[in-house]
Amino acid sequence: MAQIVRMPAVIANATEAVLSEWLTGPGETINVGDPLAEIETDKAIVEYAAEVTGTIGQLLVEPGTTVVVGDPIVVVLEAGEDLSAVSVDELGKGADPGPLADPTPAAAPVGGAGPSEISEPSPPGGSDAPSGGRREGRLFVTPIARRIAARRGIDLALLNGTGPNGRIVRHDVEAYRAEPTAAASTVGGFKDVPLTGMRRAIAQRLTESKTTIPHFYVTAHVRADRLLALRQEINASAPRKISVNDLVVKAVGAAMLEVPTANAIWNGDSIRYFEGADVAVAVAVPSGLLTPVIRGVQGLRLTDLSERIAEVADAARAGRLQQHQLEGGSFAVSNLGMYGVTEFSAIINPPQAGILAVSAAKPQPVVGDDGQLAVATVMAVTLSVDHRVIDGAVAAQWIAAFVALLETPVRLLLA
Repeated sequence: MAQIVRMPAVIANATEAVLSEWLTGPGETINVGDPLAEIETDKAIVEYAAEVTGTIGQLLVEPGTTVVVGDPIVVVLEAGEDLSAVSVDELGKGADPGPLADPTPAAAPVGGAGPSEISEPSPPGGSDAPSGGRREGRLFVTPIARRIAARRGIDLALLNGTGPNGRIVRHDVEAYRAEPTAAASTVGGFKDVPLTGMRRAIAQRLTESKTTIPHFYVTAHVRADRLLALRQEINASAPRKISVNDLVVKAVGAAMLEVPTANAIWNGDSIRYFEGADVAVAVAVPSGLLTPVIRGVQGLRLTDLSERIAEVADAARAGRLQQHQLEGGSFAVSNLGMYGVTEFSAIINPPQAGILAVSAAKPQPVVGDDGQLAVATVMAVTLSVDHRVIDGAVAAQWIAAFVALLETPVRLLLA
């Protein structure tokens, strides 16, 4: 019998999500685990895998549509079953999924051949977009990107796609900022840009964080000369180049194990302590900020950790993070050192209980152990913590352990 597939709750407590793009079409056979659709949440595009086996009979939702969790999205037929013998009268009523009965003429399917196709073919041999300026030739655009561009009056020919084979995807349109007109710049005009889902989510979560979490801050200064020397020595022979941020994340994981009372989160009526170190890494993307979580940092070799961080950062920038990659962790790292920032503090990303703000390593005058003035490379780090979970003494112990790891960096190779 035909089966109805309904919009899943791809993120906890979600009531709705956007069906961004279909990954299959009418007449195609699917098996359990095959990619069925891309579903967009506030922070990521999640690839939804089929939970049934059969043939796609009818797509019930246009790409780009916001769908309530539990509403029907596709009809899947058994082998040899005819869509004309299937009723779709109750698909929009939120009834329990099950066999369909009472044959009536089927509604016109979303998708299929002809002008109603749901996605455009990828350009052969890659994108036909030039490196800059106006694109020439055929444009390859996802349906949702085309709709957003039309609504905002954006000329798609001005965009370079970051999707597969140069396809223009949603975040390319949302990240586009038109150049101000001469008149606007002369008279001090302005332009209101509607909030993206991600920017709205960031605003809500950070407002919640600052208004409900009692932050306090602990700052320390790391003498980073030995750290930078070790990095240079590793990169002279390692197959993969290690960044300062890789070493910082490794040290954060090691410090969590040295001071386990800091490896915790607020759990409402309890405090949850973790045995392993799952550390989130802040990644800037065109439409905001994402914090994918690296699991089990304490058990990863430095080269493996570096590869994991690069993988999630690339996925974040391409809009292809899975929702589970954004969940969990007790701690985060935000590094603005590459921008020359000398010191800053970061806002905790709930439910995590801490975030480390890492600044640039710069030469500074210091007093050595012998009392003599010298020049050293110094990096400021500021720990923001949730005072409900971590007290001042614990925060001081943690940051002392972290600084000691960076100032004796060979220990990171043994951790």
